[in-house]
Amino acid sequence: MESRVPIVAGLGSGVLVAVLLIAALVALGPAPGVARVSPSAPRSPVAASPTAAGPTVTAGTPSGSAAVSPGDQPFHIGRPAPSLVVPQVGGGTIDLSVLRGKPVWVNFMGTYCPPCRDEFPLMNGFNARYAEAGLVILAIDVREEEGTVAAFAQELNATFPLGLDGDGTAQRAWEAVVLPVHFWVDAEGIVRDGALGGIGPDIMADGLRTIMPGVDVTP
Repeated sequence: MESRVPIVAGLGSGVLVAVLLIAALVALGPAPGVARVSPSAPRSPVAASPTAAGPTVTAGTPSGSAAVSPGDQPFHIGRPAPSLVVPQVGGGTIDLSVLRGKPVWVNFMGTYCPPCRDEFPLMNGFNARYAEAGLVILAIDVREEEGTVAAFAQELNATFPLGLDGDGTAQRAWEAVVLPVHFWVDAEGIVRDGALGGIGPDIMADGLRTIMPGVDVTP
């Protein structure tokens, strides 16, 4: 009997250790249905940094689109025409402000420019057809001598006034970087259309229609 005591004691100790190990595993294990996140796992950049969040959308602005102001339009479209006061070839002054009430087609050009030369006969034709409807065409030469411009106008039989932007002031104000360039200004002094040259009669007619409502403008 005495020899059995150590054996029973050993078995009891073994059972006790096993029970304690099982209890410890249950206590440390994850609760059912709950995912554990390792402390070493990287955090989402969005969650970690407020600066990673997308831009705030102002109320009233359509999501995904930027509000466009008139200043964003090319050729100053939708805005009052810039100031235009230049000497006129042959004498006098061209002043756009005194032409308020009339549709005005402003063309910045140079005599050395082949598209400018090609456009002048077409502009003469529109001037002949629509001058009685109030149309005024102005060609503004940039940084050339009056004699050069006068000879050019005579050679091409220009039937509309030419102005001299000798120091490029008007060119800068109108942002007429590339020559030729055209602007169509309505009777209220608002730029309604614009185009880079050289252009043909169809585009010219389209521009005139924006400033001559009710007039049947044909190419």
